[in-house]
Amino acid sequence: MFKGTQSSSNYLSIFLDEHPLIDVRAPIEFKKGAFPHSCNLYLMQDNERELVGTCYKQQGQAAAINLGYSLIKDDIKQQRIEQWTDYLKTQPNAYLYCFRGGLRSQLVQEWLKKAGFNVPYIEGGYKAMRQFLIQSIETISHSQNLLILSGSTGSGKTELLTQQKNNIDLEAIAQHRGSSFGQCFTPQPSQINFENTLAINLLKSKVKKLPYLLLEDESYLIGRAAIPQILYKKMQTAQILVLEETMEKRVSRILKEYILNMHEGFITRLGPIEGKQVFQQYLTQGLLQIKKRLGGQLHDKLQSHLSYACRQYEIYRTNDDHRVWITQLLTYYYDPMYQYQLNKKQDKVIFRGDHQAINQWLDEYN
Repeated sequence: MFKGTQSSSNYLSIFLDEHPLIDVRAPIEFKKGAFPHSCNLYLMQDNERELVGTCYKQQGQAAAINLGYSLIKDDIKQQRIEQWTDYLKTQPNAYLYCFRGGLRSQLVQEWLKKAGFNVPYIEGGYKAMRQFLIQSIETISHSQNLLILSGSTGSGKTELLTQQKNNIDLEAIAQHRGSSFGQCFTPQPSQINFENTLAINLLKSKVKKLPYLLLEDESYLIGRAAIPQILYKKMQTAQILVLEETMEKRVSRILKEYILNMHEGFITRLGPIEGKQVFQQYLTQGLLQIKKRLGGQLHDKLQSHLSYACRQYEIYRTNDDHRVWITQLLTYYYDPMYQYQLNKKQDKVIFRGDHQAINQWLDEYN
């Protein structure tokens, strides 16, 4: 039996099940914010939406609707319908939505029904679903027991975090590793998309009824992505596990993640010539971003060692010389900054240990 709409009571299952969604808003709306399991198959392009919106303000709803029909007709209308039906052939259970679950959703539903496809639209549309997710972040942040995994740069916090089932990887959601060298190959999501994905992850953790949620100790900003204030404040009051690791292993881990893997990634994506140039720019820019905090003298020293290491790789195909500036960066910049922040939270530290010790502690905590 065909059900014409999906009510707000179904929002939770839509997000938990990652139900396929057709977002019929204009591309500019979708780019600002959408849901991870949605596909943008618009009713109106950006310029068409702008014309209709201007008409609505100046002449009212009836005139705007008439203009919309005049803009989207004949071949254009058929092309849009074919986009939707092609998607529905692979995702026959999809729902559709517009901004408020109003005219655009209902019009698309009507056209699809005539084409032989009965597709429910979501009441309240994007606006109501977005509000549901924002409210979920607030509610779960208040109620969920958090544990924070802290540790010096390069100690392998993300590695340990992802070995645990009771975790949310904020850096993965933000597409950034949280340091001046933390950019990933894929662009960071918009702030809205970061929040939407985070909220869905929180909802999934809530239904599992986990005894705790493990998060990595993060700054308020992960690259450009800001952790929602309500969650960030809860993180600042949560109990802390401190991951301890030797300097040698930390340097080796950073060498692998930020030098070997990034170099290989840039070469693979951009080719040997451009890839090498962009990789070296990535390293230089990483130091430049923290030059003020490093101080000019230390920055220049690190940059000199970095440039030498890059030259040595070109000649001898060895990256070992990168260990010099990485060690200095940890010793004179990241470690003092980390220790200063940790000293302010000593009363919240409940356990310290290496990877094996913390994994064992968490297993017993469960």
